[in-house]
Amino acid sequence: MENNKITKDPITVNEARFVSLAPHIRSNDTVQKIMLDVIIALVPAMIAAVYFFGMRSILLILTCVVACVATEYITQSALKKTVQIKDLSAVVTGILIALNMPQSFPLWMAAFGSVFSILIVKECFGGIGFNFMNPALAARLVLMASWPKQITDYISPELLKQGIITSAATMDGVSYATPLQVIASGDLSKLPAISDMFIGNIGGVIGETSAIALLIGFVYLVVRKVISWEIPVIYVATTAVCLGILGIPVNVIPYELLAGGLLLGAIFMATDYTTNPINRKGRIIFALGCGILTAVIRVKASLPEGVSYAICLMNLATPLIDKLTITSAYGEAK
Repeated sequence: MENNKITKDPITVNEARFVSLAPHIRSNDTVQKIMLDVIIALVPAMIAAVYFFGMRSILLILTCVVACVATEYITQSALKKTVQIKDLSAVVTGILIALNMPQSFPLWMAAFGSVFSILIVKECFGGIGFNFMNPALAARLVLMASWPKQITDYISPELLKQGIITSAATMDGVSYATPLQVIASGDLSKLPAISDMFIGNIGGVIGETSAIALLIGFVYLVVRKVISWEIPVIYVATTAVCLGILGIPVNVIPYELLAGGLLLGAIFMATDYTTNPINRKGRIIFALGCGILTAVIRVKASLPEGVSYAICLMNLATPLIDKLTITSAYGEAK
């Protein structure tokens, strides 16, 4: 949810064919206002991260934000472009990258992912509004490919609170099996209580564990009309249905929906303005595709999680979806 299609560039002939039909509604929204709303919506998740995973969560968030903003400033200055760090989109990207990291993730690796997201995924493709996939998820995929062990070293919030372990303890083999890993292992007796999953008292990346915090952010964004309810709700519902079709027991599906990055991805990353389709029919297809891919990857692939891959794959399919779902202009010959 980092970028917006608001741009000062004139619309070219090729771009004009993708403009939605009348009536056109004027809005006083700016990129900065929208990004500020997203940051506010992420505040509950950040508070939950600090509460359950300690003060190092703040350090992780600050590292990613500073790296993203600095990279955007340096890149735009070097290319003699208008510096746009005040639009807050780089801040949102940094927060989302941090929320996709485990508490123990090395800071220099987090900074590397942040630089990659802005420099390669965003600025190399023209800056805000032109990236081909969600920058935060692209950073997560690169980090997963580069340091798979470190990005899956999860810590139990309970043990952290009791002081039994520290963030460095994972280096000694003390790590926490997430609910998705437990489901993948087949030993369902080790699943945590649903109540713990709802409030966030489980292991995982720092921003995905508290369902209630993410849902508060979702309600805020819908009320503020920053996003529509359609993509998150259809995405999650499709995932649930497909998991059932693929053989996941009905009593386990709630764990699947509350665990992992499904809510974080559906609310804050699948709704990214730039990387999802521009019309309603296209967005529905996009959400359905995300849900189907997430379920298939979780059940059939070797990894228990599939949200990052699902959204990024559908990001790549967005131009095709737009082309197939474009509506005819009024009076145009059929």
